[in-house]
Amino acid sequence: MIGKTATASLFAATIAAASGLISTGAFAADNEKCYGVAKAGQNDCQTATASCAGTSSVDGQKDAWILVPAGTCAKLNGGSLTPTKG
Repeated sequence: MIGKTATASLFAATIAAASGLISTGAFAADNEKCYGVAKAGQNDCQTATASCAGTSSVDGQKDAWILVPAGTCAKLNGGSLTPTKG
């Protein structure tokens, strides 16, 4: 059984590795940022009103994004490839 500390460390390492890949563009060809579709607390990165990932305050926050497969965002209700106000 994995202890809480080990689980937290594994989670942190996974997030760090994923963040590194995203920031280097490793996912850029296959994925895109989709604004306005994230559920509250499920955004992937900082917004104008939320300090970090997982801190958006409302569903569909227009400046909060999630990473989705390329070509998917336009198919999602409320999805936008650019952040909007509102």
